[in-house]
Amino acid sequence: MDFVLLFIFLAATGAVSGLIAGMLGIGGGVVLVPVLYYVFEFLGYESDRLMQVCVATSGGTIIFNSARSVLMHHRRGAVDWSVLKRWGPAISLGALAGVVGAASLRSANLSVIFGVIGMLLGFYMLISRPLWKLSDTLPGRALASVYGLVIGFFSAMMGIGGGSFGVPAMTLYGMPVQKAVATSSGFGLLISVPSFIGFLIAGWGLPGLPPYTIGFVNLPALVVIVAISMTTVSLGVRLAHYLPAA
Repeated sequence: MDFVLLFIFLAATGAVSGLIAGMLGIGGGVVLVPVLYYVFEFLGYESDRLMQVCVATSGGTIIFNSARSVLMHHRRGAVDWSVLKRWGPAISLGALAGVVGAASLRSANLSVIFGVIGMLLGFYMLISRPLWKLSDTLPGRALASVYGLVIGFFSAMMGIGGGSFGVPAMTLYGMPVQKAVATSSGFGLLISVPSFIGFLIAGWGLPGLPPYTIGFVNLPALVVIVAISMTTVSLGVRLAHYLPAA
């Protein structure tokens, strides 16, 4: 019965993560990582790398959610591909660095970093205003590379999509929020693919991880969450273009 409840819990979490991935471009990791952590604890798994398993598994789901999300946003003409080309290399490089950073930490330390940055992001979302701008034009290649490295690093380390950092960065430079959300779904792919590969390698062969975990990626959780979240991403995309920007 516990495993039935567990499946229902993961499925519900997948539904929510898909919804916010499509609507906010953030990949759903802000929900998935804490839920996965408590799920594994509930099952009695204790490991000094448990948080890494949660982050890596969340990152794996973002590959599928972001791919579907960016395709649907593209069909609506909302993705700024020039931004993805300019920011992309630095984002992916930062993501690989984030994997190295996450893999080198103890689970407890990574949990603290996730919590602190999550609270800071939440606080910014609470106090931010649509009129806040640094410029009316997006930064040039040099500054965009700096932003990309930072976005990729912290997003990979936290197992989240690029929207949590990317949307605020782009809207501060005058990009409309719907276009920023759509474009940041592309950030999610640029982050999740290299970080997924990195976490597979970094955790390969380590003892004490939950069953059916390859590298740091737990396959059962990945399959359940992806299967459900892929059905709700499209709803999130529709809401992103239907709801007002502010």
